[in-house]
Amino acid sequence: MERIRSINPERIVWCCDDYGISLAVLATELGISLPTLESVVEGEGKGLTFNQLSKMAAYFGRGILFFLERDPVNEERVHTAAFRTLANQKPELSVRLRALIERVEWQRTIYLSLIEEMADSDFPRFLPPEISVANIPNAARLVRQWLGLDNRNAFTFDTYRSAVEAKGILVFRSNGYNGKWQIPADSPVLGFALYDLTCPVIVVKKQEFEPVQSFTLMHELGHILLHRSSSIDDDDDMHSHRGGERDANAFAGMVLVPDEFLALIDDARRPDAVADFDEWLTPYRRAWGVSGEVILRRLLDSGRLTRMDYANYRAWKAQQTVQPAQAGGARIYRHREPKHIFGDRFVRTILDALSSQRITLAKASSYLDGLKVSDVHELEKHYAGV
Repeated sequence: MERIRSINPERIVWCCDDYGISLAVLATELGISLPTLESVVEGEGKGLTFNQLSKMAAYFGRGILFFLERDPVNEERVHTAAFRTLANQKPELSVRLRALIERVEWQRTIYLSLIEEMADSDFPRFLPPEISVANIPNAARLVRQWLGLDNRNAFTFDTYRSAVEAKGILVFRSNGYNGKWQIPADSPVLGFALYDLTCPVIVVKKQEFEPVQSFTLMHELGHILLHRSSSIDDDDDMHSHRGGERDANAFAGMVLVPDEFLALIDDARRPDAVADFDEWLTPYRRAWGVSGEVILRRLLDSGRLTRMDYANYRAWKAQQTVQPAQAGGARIYRHREPKHIFGDRFVRTILDALSSQRITLAKASSYLDGLKVSDVHELEKHYAGV
């Protein structure tokens, strides 16, 4: 079998360093013998087969030509500033997460190129409100107004997502199925934000309980609007009392549970046992689409709940056994999955571009998580209300 010998070994070494793995780990991941890879890196041996090089390129999320170029890697051209920010915040990011971040950035590039072509269409532009991290209560109040969140009692994750998307921010939610759009269930990462002056992107990890997703969404929105920066956050960050994470947490709580909502809660009816707190707060949790912990944290910060009661509630909650959401199933609504992953705004843009013949059916399929042609047509029918 013919082998490719014109491989730039420095680019293999750079990719391994970039991912924080050794050549031995790479050999195991690709199913290529370590001596073969070592000989390529040393500029000796017979090189790699096209199939082997393709595996390497796919693993690192690069094209084959990337490994054939003779120039040294220019990191600023390979990785965006937002990607480098996230990688610096969480140096231990897994290969899958790094690939997901770059995949999200690519989807945004596709979206922006299409809306530029369809300049006559009514696309939302990202025009953030003037707010200050020095006054988070006021910032939260202004952002609720900016998002058009009224005081009705019917909030869900989809409500909040639609409101954010309407302001020119893409909101992706990772897939519950194992695949390229999934944040692994065993990963502590709950979401990340890619800041951009034109079109920021927020990615939320799919969770069994949607109120957790709502908090992650608003936490990441806080980083975008308050700090004007990219961020990647795990469970510890969502409970942090320090620096920027503290700001984002306070902001998220106040956007989801403003003071006028908090005033509806009757402290006199609060049960003595923390195990009964969730039941006490059930009407509010359901109406506002938030978790009991978010409400309790707001009560704590408002001086209406003791820190001991809050700590005891969190300890009790941590002991509860939660059955993980089961992936799998028939996926009879496969054609709707892109809407759940990429959001209504992104999917409508792809379908509009397809309808106006700006992209081919094959491209629309690839942009929509590799939908089969028949599923793309089913998605079109779904949006047409057929």
